[in-house]
Parts: sequence; structure tokens; C-alpha cells
Amino acid sequence: MAKESSFDVVSTVDMQEVDNAYGQAKREIAQRYDLKDSGAEISLDKGGRKLTVAAPAEFVAKQVIDVIGSKLIKRGVDLSAVKWGDIVPAAGQSVRRTAEIIEGIDKETASKISKDIRGTKLKCKVTIEGDKLRVSSASRDTLQEVIAFLKGQDYGQPLQYVNYR
Repeated sequence: MAKESSFDVVSTVDMQEVDNAYGQAKREIAQRYDLKDSGAEISLDKGGRKLTVAAPAEFVAKQVIDVIGSKLIKRGVDLSAVKWGDIVPAAGQSVRRTAEIIEGIDKETASKISKDIRGTKLKCKVTIEGDKLRVSSASRDTLQEVIAFLKGQDYGQPLQYVNYR
């Protein structure tokens, strides 16, 4: 009997790249003529995995978020890993918006992915292990088909396929 092959489905974000993008965005906001003296600020909480934008108006906040988004894309961070919350009024006319950086696959998403893989009727076994999924099969071709299937789906967060053996 052939040895079983497997791979893991994970969702990770390189926080160093997020920090680099944050630094670049902060410099651009300080230098750009339309944002320079606007009072817009961004902050990064690495431990809590949160980005916060404070701006004097909603329009300026959207511009700052666009700057951050462009820097994240250039650094190779998938924007679907950044979930922006609602705009919250702050002191005076200013507004604040917080984004959470998603890491790991939550239980609901993991069970949905598992159900979708089982729905393909491919001969493979899916197990949920904490914040990742392990897909195993005797056939490597089957695993390749599962990866191709998952790449075509949208689960609201970026997925990576690691430990392919």
C-alpha cells in the first residue's frame, strides 16, 4: 500500500511585512501634499494585530486607508487578511477606523472548507487541527485537485498550502 501524502491549509500573515507597509504608509502620509497637515494618523498594534486610522474627516480616512492598502499589496500582504471595521466618530469632527489582521482559520470557516472538500467527492480525508486543516490522500494527484479547487473558492481570508508531503 502506498504511503499517504498530505498538506496543511493555513491562513498566516507576515507581521514584519505589515510593519514595513505601516512604516512606508506613515512616511507617505507625512510627505504627501494633500495629507501632510491634515491631522491624519495611523497606528499599528503588533501584539493585538490591529491597524487604527484617525482622521479629521471620513474622506481623509478613506485616502489614508487607500495608502495603507497600496503599501500592503506592494509588500505581498493579501488585503483579504485585513478586516476594516465601521467608521466611528471621535472627538469633534474627527473619525476613527480600526482594522483587524486575521491570522488562522476559525472553526466556522474550517468546517465550511472541510464540507466543501468532502462535497467534491474526491478520495481524501480532511481533519481540523486547531486553526489549520490537514488534507491527506493516497494519491498526490487528488491533493493537487483539492488545492486547485480551494484556490477557486473565496472564504474571506487568504489561504496557504504548506507541508506538502
